[in-house]
Amino acid sequence: MVLRKNISVFEHQRLYIGQHGFKQSHLDALLKLNEFHDGNYFEPIAKGVKFNQYVGVIQVDGLTIEIHPKADKDDEDNKWKGVLLKMLQACGKLKAESSGAAHVKRQHLNLLEVYFELYLLEVEGLVRKGLIKQYRKQTQNTKVLKGKLEFAGQIRKNIIHKERFYTTHQVYNSNHFLHQVLQKALTIVCQFTNGSRLQDLTNRVQLNFPEVDNIIITAKQLNEIQLNRKSNGYINALELARLIILNYSPDISSGKEKMLSLLFDMNELWETYILKQLQKACLGTNIEVSGQESKSFWGSNSLRPDVVLRKVEKTFIIDTKWKRPQRSSASVSDLRQMYAYCRFWDAEKAMLLYPGEENENKFKSYKTDDYSKDHEDIHNLIDHQCKMGFVSVLNENNDDLDSEIGEKILKLLFGS
Repeated sequence: MVLRKNISVFEHQRLYIGQHGFKQSHLDALLKLNEFHDGNYFEPIAKGVKFNQYVGVIQVDGLTIEIHPKADKDDEDNKWKGVLLKMLQACGKLKAESSGAAHVKRQHLNLLEVYFELYLLEVEGLVRKGLIKQYRKQTQNTKVLKGKLEFAGQIRKNIIHKERFYTTHQVYNSNHFLHQVLQKALTIVCQFTNGSRLQDLTNRVQLNFPEVDNIIITAKQLNEIQLNRKSNGYINALELARLIILNYSPDISSGKEKMLSLLFDMNELWETYILKQLQKACLGTNIEVSGQESKSFWGSNSLRPDVVLRKVEKTFIIDTKWKRPQRSSASVSDLRQMYAYCRFWDAEKAMLLYPGEENENKFKSYKTDDYSKDHEDIHNLIDHQCKMGFVSVLNENNDDLDSEIGEKILKLLFGS
């Protein structure tokens, strides 16, 4: 059994060589991974790294680094372990079909293992139902003339063997691109589940999967996959396979280490989570909720607030911020941005929404009277207002996501 070490850290935390089995080889691999992703994941520091807002799991050379979200540095660590899995479920990025995803309250869960298990179960289900066959072109030497004779290849390969034919013809079997993608991901999963609780499941799925060609698969090819009525059942398995393949880095370090990272930007995840919770809370009401509306601002630049709510003829703006402000006031740049949103969307109120315990904040008007809206010969001054809103991610027991977070946000925006 492969001995695996686990390191548990939180976003914006530092990790140094010598801590928890973290070696120089691990640091070198992390730095190369960070360089490959434009320096977004970590900040290099002396003999270590400082993590940014990206959370998730990294596996390299027998070491698993789990990066947990943490909205406030003063919060207890145990409070935030397992929150990422729950938020991914709530955002539709993780389906609760595996035994791992179904028990997200277990704090020792490895996010990669949850995704691996989901993928293995998806592929096993496809094999059980029966894998599809497809027509594809195949070019090779044959003893029978069939299909199109490739004259250049015939001369190059069969100038001596006159009894053979170098042809391009169609074959109908399981060795097609969809299965080659699934097999590529299976091979990667096998490398990282050796010695884990998923080893038996991995071996069983690989044993039952048909032999297919091992090809190089690019992101462009994965993005161009098109499914039809016959192959539509592959959508979940291919989505997970794409996630695994694109996050696998076999040559990212100078040594022999193979790395697999699955990291999520907490800013984007918080935005998606809030949008979905608001849409859920406003279902069946007279409030319309939309996300990522865009309006041209200057040249090719545009404005794009996170959430826009419309109630009757009034518009409200919410901009989500995962990192809480160090002081009690929002940054000037954020307040200016919210004012621009109010102007362009004719919104009366805007709110900067942070995670955390609810604080009593009131709307305050921007100190300007230079904007008005004319409608049917009526000259109305627009009183743009903004405030900071705080809403707790977890319930009162800190053991699950707050199921009423959408309603609480609406109360912050509209009042009781």
